[in-house]
Amino acid sequence: MPVNRFDVKFSRLVADGKSWGDIGPYEELRGTLHFDIDPEHPSNERITDVELAPRNADGRVEFSADVSIILPVDRSKASGRMMLDVVNRGNRVALPNFNRATRPTINEDTPIDVEVDAGDGYLMRHGYVVVACGWQKDAPAYPALITLHGPDGVNSDGSPITGAVYSQFQSPTDTHNFLLSDKGHRAYPAADMDEPGASMSVRDEPDGESQPIARDAWRFGRIDDDGEYVSDPDYICTRDLFEKGRLYQVIYNSVGARVLGLSFAALRDVTSWIKHGTSALESPVPGVEHAYAYGRSQTGRYLRTYVYNDLNLDEDGREALDGVIANVAGGMRGEFNQRFGQNSKDRNNMLTQLFPFASVQTTDPENEEIGSLHARLDGRGSNIKVFYTNTSAEYHRGDASLLHTDPDGRRDVAPGANTRIYHFTGTEHGLGMWPPTDIAAAGEEGQDRSQNLRNIIDYRPLLRACLANMDAWVVDGVEPPPSRHPRLDDGTAVPTAHPATVFNKIPGANYPGHHADPRRRDFGLMESREQVTTFPPRVGKVFGSLVSAVDVDGNEIAGVMLPEVAVPIAATTGWTLRHPAVGGETQLLVFAGGTVPFAATQAQREMAGDPRLSIEERYSSKNVYLGRVRAAGEALVAERYLIEEDIEVSVSQASKFWDWFAD
Repeated sequence: MPVNRFDVKFSRLVADGKSWGDIGPYEELRGTLHFDIDPEHPSNERITDVELAPRNADGRVEFSADVSIILPVDRSKASGRMMLDVVNRGNRVALPNFNRATRPTINEDTPIDVEVDAGDGYLMRHGYVVVACGWQKDAPAYPALITLHGPDGVNSDGSPITGAVYSQFQSPTDTHNFLLSDKGHRAYPAADMDEPGASMSVRDEPDGESQPIARDAWRFGRIDDDGEYVSDPDYICTRDLFEKGRLYQVIYNSVGARVLGLSFAALRDVTSWIKHGTSALESPVPGVEHAYAYGRSQTGRYLRTYVYNDLNLDEDGREALDGVIANVAGGMRGEFNQRFGQNSKDRNNMLTQLFPFASVQTTDPENEEIGSLHARLDGRGSNIKVFYTNTSAEYHRGDASLLHTDPDGRRDVAPGANTRIYHFTGTEHGLGMWPPTDIAAAGEEGQDRSQNLRNIIDYRPLLRACLANMDAWVVDGVEPPPSRHPRLDDGTAVPTAHPATVFNKIPGANYPGHHADPRRRDFGLMESREQVTTFPPRVGKVFGSLVSAVDVDGNEIAGVMLPEVAVPIAATTGWTLRHPAVGGETQLLVFAGGTVPFAATQAQREMAGDPRLSIEERYSSKNVYLGRVRAAGEALVAERYLIEEDIEVSVSQASKFWDWFAD
């Protein structure tokens, strides 16, 4: 059986043994879970290069993963529900997002037993077993991260595989060096430090014209703090400095093809183990019948890739996951099953995994390609439920609208019967920045400076409602609220230039003059396995990217509106530009949104020339403002896009906003 041993490194009480209502206290089991899978089994056939992985004496492929299991001390109190926390670069996301908890910043000095913040205990109060299983082999070697340990594929003679890598780099400062990886992860080393065919180019926009950089102007290796060259196959460097904000792309050959797709088997099989146990190892908690996976950003894209490949059936033919919430993934997938793929690559101008975007069949009119993200699930009649949730940032990035339109953005496309699509109005990719600032917090994606204050809206309450609705759908057959997002048929989905008519009248709004919408890119993807052969890709026409229309205040009119968005004190956006201090000031700051506050008083508004009503002109007092926020929350609860306990969360957030912007 795929799961055969769990080496527990430690167990401990969570939150000092705090009791969570009728469920009681929770504990964490942390250790290493060992797997072996049959590389020839149909459930594993879509794992790229699995047939090239070394096999044990039984002909099976072995690997292991770090695993954390958070479960009731009294196992009988578990509700029969499991949350699969699809960790983001080794970091937990389920507890921070559903429990409104903090996530520690992890580095090489963080101990493996770093405290787990349970937040307000939402998942615990509902009896969930929370499982975090490592899936990423290239994460930094920090003890506290939750990662995967697996083999590389090899040639028939046992030699390592070589192949091409295509990467993009950008720095907020001028620098001599780039690590040959995304976000500080394990690099694909240069196979030949003097490779004559390696190439580099630079551009000023993701869709801009590239300029080649002469091969003798850069080299593999790095320049140390003393200005000395150090031979290092994990880096590229230049004496002349790579300029801040510019986008550098490099193509080179590496050695050592990681079997990345083993990660899908790990998450599938840990879920099946928790639900059913195996002949070699019983489940640590009996009675788990329903399992939901949550991933955000990188791991939202990962779950879209999991769904696309339909890797949900275990070796016994059972569905592992019953539901998926893929958050802030937009329309992208990623290089999670690609030979020489980079798990952390997250720019749509660099990925081949774009079309198909939608959960139902669409046709790309440029090349007449027909596809559906859920084609394999639907082809076998799977009943797995899927929510795609996105912020305004994924719409302004250019790919989120393609979940619910045709590829040219000319007509609406309804999702499949088992799918819902929700746009979280007026939000950014992250959970909002507080207090207001133009500099990202440590540990956040996009640690650069923006031209606007960063978006302040925390959308976690909407995710909690999604989970409640997902559970009711899976367990009791209660249909969730309808999809809610910008639409062409009601005029709420518009081209990216449309909001400029409002924002260009607002002093200091800084609406982007250009959106680098995704384009068709032909990477020469092989049919026999997920391997690309064309570097750089052949570039085709732009996809039909759309965003939400905005009202006269600059606030979006489509999607699911949190109460503090529906009763505004500012325009909150899914876009903001890079600050000149970090270069690339005409580019969108990836992942980031902005806050454009209303003036506090009429006099301040008139002095600034802001056409929008001031706060004092909108609300006669703080109590009136908070009363309207509460009423908006009650209306959202009635529609089931918010749970009742989170009305108070919105009122509390709004109170902070008032104190900051109105006083």
